[in-house]
Order: sequence, then C-alpha cells, then structure tokens
Amino acid sequence: MAQTKGHRKKRQAVTFIILMLLWEAGSGFIQYSVLEETESGTFVANLTKDLGLGSGELAARGARVVFKGNRQHLQLDPQTYDLLLNEKLDREELCGPTEPCVLPFQVLLENPLQFFQAALQVGDINDHAPEFPARDMILKISEITAPGKIFPLKVAQDLDVGSNGLQSYTVSSNAHFRVLTRSRSDGRKFPELVLDKALDREEQPELRLTLTALDGGSPPRSGTIEIQIWVLDSNDNAPEFAQELYEAQVPENSSLGSLVTTVSARDLDAESFGEVSYALLQTDDVDQPFEINAITGEIRLRKTLDFEEFQSYHVDVEATDGGGLSGKCSIVIQVLDVNDNAPELAMSSLSSAVPENLPETVVAVFSVSDADSGHNQQVICSIDDSLPFLLRPSAENFYTLVTEGPLDRESQAEYNITITVTDLGTPRLETQHNITLLVSDVNDNAPAFTQTAYTLFLRENNSPALHIGSVSATDSDAGANAQLTYSLLPPHDPRLPLASLVSINADNGRLFALRALDFEALPAFEFRVGATDRGSPALSSQALVRVQVLDANDHAPFVLYPLQNGSAPCTELVPRAAEPGYLVSKVVAVDADSGQNAWLSFQLLKATEPGLFGVWAHNGEVRTARLLSERDAARHRLLVLVRDHGEPALSASVTLHVLLVDGFSQPHLPLPEAAADPAPADPLTVPLVIALAAVSSLFLFSVLAFIAVRLCRRSRAAWVGGCSVPEGPFPGRLVDVSGTGTLSQSYQYEVCLTGGSGASEFKFLKPILPNFPPQETWEGNEGKPYFSE
Repeated sequence: MAQTKGHRKKRQAVTFIILMLLWEAGSGFIQYSVLEETESGTFVANLTKDLGLGSGELAARGARVVFKGNRQHLQLDPQTYDLLLNEKLDREELCGPTEPCVLPFQVLLENPLQFFQAALQVGDINDHAPEFPARDMILKISEITAPGKIFPLKVAQDLDVGSNGLQSYTVSSNAHFRVLTRSRSDGRKFPELVLDKALDREEQPELRLTLTALDGGSPPRSGTIEIQIWVLDSNDNAPEFAQELYEAQVPENSSLGSLVTTVSARDLDAESFGEVSYALLQTDDVDQPFEINAITGEIRLRKTLDFEEFQSYHVDVEATDGGGLSGKCSIVIQVLDVNDNAPELAMSSLSSAVPENLPETVVAVFSVSDADSGHNQQVICSIDDSLPFLLRPSAENFYTLVTEGPLDRESQAEYNITITVTDLGTPRLETQHNITLLVSDVNDNAPAFTQTAYTLFLRENNSPALHIGSVSATDSDAGANAQLTYSLLPPHDPRLPLASLVSINADNGRLFALRALDFEALPAFEFRVGATDRGSPALSSQALVRVQVLDANDHAPFVLYPLQNGSAPCTELVPRAAEPGYLVSKVVAVDADSGQNAWLSFQLLKATEPGLFGVWAHNGEVRTARLLSERDAARHRLLVLVRDHGEPALSASVTLHVLLVDGFSQPHLPLPEAAADPAPADPLTVPLVIALAAVSSLFLFSVLAFIAVRLCRRSRAAWVGGCSVPEGPFPGRLVDVSGTGTLSQSYQYEVCLTGGSGASEFKFLKPILPNFPPQETWEGNEGKPYFSE
C-alpha cells in the first residue's frame, strides 16, 4: 500500500550514507556511494586520506571538484577539505532507468597541476510507487473462451530500480481469474490475466476486478487499476499477429509523423468478429512518443526523440476483433544517435594576464565533453597555429593552454585566443570559446634616442636661459617602465665647465644655455646626455650633443700697420721717379671674428691730393696711381678706411704719411718752406729714432706674446678642436696677408724710419714657426707685377 508523505520524509531523514572507497580492477579511479535524497552537507569522504596527501595539501594546491556539465553535486569543506554532499540527489532525474547510476568527476589540483579520477554512485531508495497508465481498462471476453486463456493487461511503471522497482502483480479475489507476473527480456515485470473457470454471460455479463502492482521496497509501495470484463457472445477466433516480436530503428532527429513500423494481425472470423482494430497496449513511458493507426496498424512518431534521454522503447500492440477477442505483439524500437549535440567546454582555471619574458606558463585549464555517443562523442581541440600558445591534453577530456615560449609585450600586448572544440560526427559540430589574454610589461627595453648625435647651433652673445634645442628618446615599454628622465653626463674633459654652460629639463629633454657664449673663446663644445627609465631595474642610453657657436660681428677691424699709438707716425718715402703702381705702403689689419664677419675691404677716404694714390680694396696695398711730377706736393696725408662684411658692418681707420723725395740718400727732407735752412734737421733725428725703436720693440714683444699664448692654448683644446682667444690686445684669428690684407700670426714686421740711413724700409722677416707656409708673391688683377719694398 502507498506510504504517506509524512512517512516518506521521516524515512528520508533517517537514511544513512553508505561510503565506500573502491579501487576497481582496471578502472583506476576512486568510487564513492551515496543514497539519493540524502541531505545537503552530509559528509562523504576524507579526501586528503583517500588521495594519500599530506594535511593541508589540498588547500595549498587549490583543490577543486569538477563534474561534467559544471554541475556541482559535491563540494569541499572550506576548513577541513572533506568531501561533502552539495545538494539532494534524485537518482531518477540523474540516470533514469540506468542502473547503476554513476556520476564521474575529477579532483583538480591546480598548483602544481594534477588530476584524480573518481566517481559517485547514487543508490536508489524506494521513493516511487508503481503507477498504471490509466485508472481502468476494459476486457471483452467471449463466453465460449476456454479456461486457461491468457489475456494481456496494462503494465504499471515504477521509476525506482532493483529491488525497489516493480516486482509482482495481484488481482482481487474472484471465481474466474487469476493473474500471472512475467518478466520481459529486459527484466521488467508485466501482468497476464488467466481464465481459470469458463464464463457464463447469462449468469454474469460483467465482472469488475482490481489489479494491484507491488514493488520490492520495505515496506512495499503499490498502484492499482480497475479491470472491467464484458462477457460477449460466441466469437471463437481471436486476432493473431504475423510475428510476436517486431524490431524497428528510428533516428533521433526523425520528423514528427515519420513511420516507425507497421504491424499486422488477422482474424479468421467473419463480419464484425473478423474486423481487427489496433491499439497501443502498454508502454514504459506515460508520455508515449508513438501513436498507431487503429485501422492500418502503422506506428508513427508523435513526439521528438532524444537519444541522450532514451536509447530504446518497448511497445506492446493489441489487435481486437469485433467480437472482443484480442491478440498481442511486442515492438522493440531502437533510437539511433545522430550528431545533434555540439561539444561543450567548461573552463576550470583561467588567467587574464601573464608577464612577458617568462618561459612556459599555464594560461587556462578546461575540460571538453559531448552528449552524443560513439564517434559523435569524440572531440578534438585546436587553436590558431599562428598564436604562440600550445594545447596539451592533461587527463581524460582535460586540456591545458600554455605559452609556447616567452611573450613580448612590445610586439603584441593582447591576444584573442579562440579555442575550437570539434566532434568527429557527421556532420561535424564545433564549439568556440574566446579568451582575451593581456601581456603585462617587464622593463626589458632601454630608452632609445631619436638620433645618436645632435648638432645644435647657437649665436654668440646669447641671452642666459635661452632654449637652444631638445633631445628626445622613446621607450617601447609601458607605464613607469616607459617614463624617462633626462640628465647631463659628466664631460670627458674635466676642464670643460659644462654645469655652467648648459642645463637640461629632466622631464622633456629641452636644453638651455646658462650664460652668454663667446665664439672667439669657445667656438664649439660637445657633451653627452642620458635618458633613464623609471623601471626596476632602471635602463638608460646616451646621445652625443654638439653645440656650434655661431659668430656674431662683435669685433671691429684692428689695424696692425701702420701703428696708431699716439706717437709720431712713420713716414713712407716715395721717389718722384716712381712708375704708376709703385707700392707705397701696405695697410695690415685683422678682425677677431670669423667667416664673412672677418672679410676686410680697404677704401681711401681722404687724401691730400686726390688721384695721386690708390688703395687696393682686397689687400690694403697703397700704390701710386699716376706718374709723379715736380709740381706735386712733397708731403701727403692719406686716410684709409678698413671695413668688415658683417651685419652690421664695423670699421676702423688709419692715417698714412707719405713724403715724396728725389732719392733715398737724405734721411730727412725739410718742408719746402724750410728747405734753405738745413740746420734744424739734426735735433729732430734723435727723438724720431728713439720713438720708432720703442714702438718697434713694443710691437715685437706683443707679437711674440700672442704667438706663445696661441701655442699653449692649442694644445689644451684638442678634444673639441677649439680655439683660444688671446688675452693681449690682438684678436685671436688672423688671415694671410696676401689674400685679404690681414696679418698672419706667423710673421713679424719691421716698420719704421731707420735713424742711421734716413731711409724708410718695410720688411717681411722669415716665419717664426717653420711649419707655416711661406709668403706668396702678390700679383695684380691684370697680371702686372708689383714689388714690395
């Protein structure tokens, strides 16, 4: 008899858990058992002991329990890591009629990666009573039916299995019938009604019996159905099927209405007693997926099939004639699997980012499965071959995704990985799972300057704190590893006062001049700058910076000859018989600037007698412009202007005194108005000679001092090829006398009126430095030779 709901709850409350640890021969995994409907949180096993691990090792290695389809039937106690039941289990829901009900699972240890195969067997309890598909059934039996005739009855269904399933049938007490319990090939029980005593319609036209189905539980559960028996008049032939057992196969993806099979029965009686109609008599499933045509016997599909839910059906068909007699046959319908389930991927462990430059690294751990069977269930996993990752099978249906080698964030900072799982069915079905993996940065790239050497140009006399240029470096790393700091590196020459010359902005590399620079003192210098990132460890690089100081026209020409020191000037003597172009004198000047700013030109601004003398614009030579005559004055004063080519142009002037004589034998010729009285000439000669000697000595000393300073500083400025500015009154840069009229450092001059002879001489002495080139002979523009005195 049926149990009450209260009794059922009481029985479930006291149900104990059967725990057993089995190493099955050949299986190689641990199996646990638990009864269905056991309360959640119930202790199942000491997993640490069963796996042979040390205390606390499960927690340290990140143990997890993984079931197929990501269903968590079991859980790990967070404190003890004992295996506990996570939810109430319904064996009928999980496994249906399959026995035993085994749920495989894996114990996953993540660090280091290790798998243990295990299974949970769910035991059945008697929680379902047998049920008939209908409340009543009608049997039509002819009164002439002989005792011993067997009549098939509707089959009850019990969702429990084993001893808790349906075991026997009984019928209520009566004088004519008894019931037999028989077993089919699959072990299921079905009832048959046996006529023990002939019926008499006139005595009893109708009988009502109660058929009871009993299971083997303790206590047993039961279900009942009422049987109405109508006693018919004589019909001595029952329908007979062509075969007692039909077998059919139907693919699970067959459309509704598809023909499964056709049964056929015949009745030897005539008229209504020979007319046969068909009906489905019994079924294993209350919600029958098949239907039969009562006239033709065609069995068709009326509900979609699913191989993963039921692999076969056992159907009984009854054929009844018009007289109420019937016959029975059985049909075994096999459901054929088709590849209608795509593979499934369950992610167990996933890293969203990995550092670059690390060797083989585990990115993800996942499992794959397919609900189909056979080849339709076999799957393969793949990723794009161009990606630097590998898929490695770990345990059954488990894979690990690892890096093929060290990654480089600067080459690619993010990867989109598509894992494709494909089964081997026909047609093949696949499932894709996308993973986005970020590559975190490591400081493995030093800064790189945009140029290995920078050349900056700066005009002299600049204002302090002037921005003179910038250096720039880049770092292919990211974050703090790419943030740069610029600095000035110590110069190779410790005598270079770099800290007082330039500064650099540490954040952007902008360079500034700290003070005004002088081209004549320091025409060029170079130094190195460094760029250092803020990573750990910090990386750096260097670049060379050359600063070229551009000359400004800040020096006027300086006249070396004739000397203008306030004393009595030397007087140039010119014979009256001189030819045109006679070299009277040469104005020698220098300019401390360079380039165009040092190009000098000469111009005669004023003369006592215009047209008598001329100045060569390029070299400063003063020559006669025409023949001299007795009518020309004896004394002449010439004002010569020396101008450079800078912007703006600077200039200097010098005065030349020229005395026209008939010859060079007289030391001094008086002025025309005093020519008749030669007596005053003697007092003038001595002071003039003394003055000229003093001036010549001073000039010679200055030239020697200038040359000594130049030689000393040239040896100290080798690293920049620089130049030194002399500290005397002379500019530091002179050009050759033959080209522009300036005086080379390598020559000294004797310019005076000699007291002994009274004659004027202008001599070029031999070079002081023997490695300098000698003076070249000057020639005029038109090829006329001129001669120096």
